[in-house]
Amino acid sequence: MAAITTRGLVKRYGSLEALSDLNVTVEEGESFCLLGPNGSGKTTTIGILTGSLAPTAGTAMVMGIDVMADPIGVKRKIGIVPEMEYPPSFLTVREYLDLACSLRKVADPKPKIDRWIQFFGLESKENVLCKDLSKGTKKKVMLSTAFVHEPKLLFLDEPFLDLDPIVQRNTREYLRTYVKEGGTIFLSTHILEIAEKLCDRVGILYNGRLIASGRLAELKHSRESLEDVFMRLVVEAA
Repeated sequence: MAAITTRGLVKRYGSLEALSDLNVTVEEGESFCLLGPNGSGKTTTIGILTGSLAPTAGTAMVMGIDVMADPIGVKRKIGIVPEMEYPPSFLTVREYLDLACSLRKVADPKPKIDRWIQFFGLESKENVLCKDLSKGTKKKVMLSTAFVHEPKLLFLDEPFLDLDPIVQRNTREYLRTYVKEGGTIFLSTHILEIAEKLCDRVGILYNGRLIASGRLAELKHSRESLEDVFMRLVVEAA
C-alpha cells in the first residue's frame, strides 16, 4: 500500500508557480528523499502533504486519507519536523512533549517522553522554557515531538540542520531502524550526503518540477556520485 500518493499537484502564488504537476508515490516501509536547491518547492510540497498548505490544483493521499478533505486526520497519523518551526516559547520541554502526546491521545505518555528526553540528552533541559534553548536543542525537541507518539509516517524537512555530528549520526541510525521496522520517511534536504546515507529512493525537484525520481543506482551513470547525478540533471533541466 502506498503511504503517499500525489497526482498533478500544483501550487501558485499569484503568477509564480512554486510547484508544477507533481506526481509522487511513496510506499509503506520506504525512505524517500526529495532533493533540490533552495527555493525548488521542497517545503511547499511538505506543507501540502501535511495539511498545512492548500494546493492550487491536484490531489494528495496520505495514509489513505485525502489531505484536502481531512487535514486534521492526517496530522494525527504522522510526525512532522518543519524546517523553520520551533517549539512554543512559553512551554518547557517536558510540557511541550506532554502537549504533543495529549493532542494525539497517547496512552501512558510518560515512558515515551522519557525515552526521547534520554535519547537526545535533554535531561538537564526538560524543565527549561523552550524560548531559552539553543537552536540545536530546539531541533532536538522538535524531533522528539515528531517521534514520541510512534507514527507510521514521518515528514522531515531539513531535520539535521543545527544538530551536532554525534546527534546526527544517532538520529540517522534510529531512522534506519524505524524504516526496517516498517515505518515510512518523506525527507526533504539540499544536503546530498544525507540522502545518500539514508534514503531508498530520491526525487529531484528543480524550479517546482520533479525532474527525476528513482533509486540511486537507477539514476547514476557508471561511477557517478549522487552529487554528479544531481548536477547533471539540474543542468539538463535548466
